[in-house]
Amino acid sequence: MKLTCHCGAVELRVTPSIPLSQARHCDCSFCRRRAAATVTVPLDALEVLRGKDNLTLYSWGTHTAQHYFCKTCGIYTHHRRRSDPNFYGVNLGALEGVNPADYEPLPWHDGVNHPSDR
Repeated sequence: MKLTCHCGAVELRVTPSIPLSQARHCDCSFCRRRAAATVTVPLDALEVLRGKDNLTLYSWGTHTAQHYFCKTCGIYTHHRRRSDPNFYGVNLGALEGVNPADYEPLPWHDGVNHPSDR
């Protein structure tokens, strides 16, 4: 599947490991502010086709989770998961031809009480 930011400077090719209908939201302090539903993609199933130099990284705390955004338009494209660093979460709404509303209601992951925080 093709994933792009809003301005088109960043383009990824991704192969989700789960059906899009199993995408989810997270209520951790960062994700609830971002409000993007994500779908899981193995590390080797994500390829940056264009705009690698236009991605910027945000991380905090343990720095396990690494969140990537387009420097130009600010759209979140993907992040390396804290819950399992062998996977990325990709922005469901940035996948070409996908409208997240078609999959609502999506479940919520309890990121506030994340096992890594114990």
